[in-house]
Amino acid sequence: MMERGKPGRLPKTYQSLRPGLHADGGNLYLQVSKGSDGNHRRSWIFRYRLPGHKTRDMGLGSVHAVTLTRARELAADHRALFAEGVDPIDHRKKREAESRAARAKITTFDEAMAQYIRQHGAAWKNPVHAAQWPATLKTYASPVLGRLNVADIETEHVMKVLDPMWHEKPETASRLRGRIEAVLGWASARGYRNGDNPARWRGHLKNLLAPPTKVKPVRHHPALPYSEMATFMQDLRERAGMAALALQFCILTCVRTRDLRDARIEEVDRANKLWTIAKFSKTGAEHRVPLSTGALAAFDAARSMANGIGGDVGRSHFAFPNDVTGEQLSENAMLALIERMGRKGAMTAHGCRATFRTWAQEQTNVPWELGELSLGHKVGSKVERAYARGDGLKKRIAIMQAWSNYCSRASQAAKVIPMRQSA
Repeated sequence: MMERGKPGRLPKTYQSLRPGLHADGGNLYLQVSKGSDGNHRRSWIFRYRLPGHKTRDMGLGSVHAVTLTRARELAADHRALFAEGVDPIDHRKKREAESRAARAKITTFDEAMAQYIRQHGAAWKNPVHAAQWPATLKTYASPVLGRLNVADIETEHVMKVLDPMWHEKPETASRLRGRIEAVLGWASARGYRNGDNPARWRGHLKNLLAPPTKVKPVRHHPALPYSEMATFMQDLRERAGMAALALQFCILTCVRTRDLRDARIEEVDRANKLWTIAKFSKTGAEHRVPLSTGALAAFDAARSMANGIGGDVGRSHFAFPNDVTGEQLSENAMLALIERMGRKGAMTAHGCRATFRTWAQEQTNVPWELGELSLGHKVGSKVERAYARGDGLKKRIAIMQAWSNYCSRASQAAKVIPMRQSA
């Protein structure tokens, strides 16, 4: 019926056939179909029907990949099975499944990883990259995936690796995900596993994990336990210098170090015991800070010291100026002082905000909202803030004074602050 041909070359007789099935004999057919693009597609079909069953069509491949000679050989093999009562399609599926199972049975993730690295490692010119590839996989992936058959690895296994480190080490976790995806992709290409890659990002893990570029590792500032604050403050008051006074003021006002360093003399209303920050750090909004007796004492001592030094220091508009130049206090001045006091790594000036917050929560009945307002945090949603426009100043005066009192009494237990309920 038809001419013999090579794969990729269609004899003229093939091109003239209209869409439909064209018999070659011995259950072999050429199927011609017209695609949506108007082009004709031609492939080999083995058509058969077992007794008591419906007719089945078994695809043998495109004429571009399978010659007529090869198609007739395949048809002969399938007729032999058919004659023995074996369904050729079911037989082929069984053999493919057995082949996949045999290959995957002996391939764990660690084995696949080793083979992938062996085959791709030579192309990694950067020695750091070449060392990081196996190191990250062995450190983070192998404990969970290492002994698993690559055919059995699912999304839940990949998430078990990534989830614990996604926020703590986002950059490492993101690179690790890509490397797991590459190893499993290699395993799929080699026939060791089927289905989608459970480590792929687009359309899959992207729906389960935050974008790596939006995730930052959580690094909390070291904070002194509130039970040690009074002892620390007693030691601090015995220290000389502007940094010691600034640190006292910073702790007793619960502001960030940037706000403390930016503090101007004119912002402090000494008579009304109030420090008004026009643009508070982070929020950019005005923040009124009640000044306790301890905070005022530190402020007054800093003024006295600056005036005693005179010159540029005495004329400085900073509340806590550098006691040599009169410029803004050094960013590391308070941190260096803390280190000299033997507290390096145990606390920071900023961490004292957490000390205050923990004290207020654990040792007082101060409402959560007032504790947050004392730190200059925004409270509630935009709608809630649109109606609740106050900053709780009168109540915060009592809170900050209680905090000052607590920090001044090394041996006295915390005092519970009774807060009146709003009407």
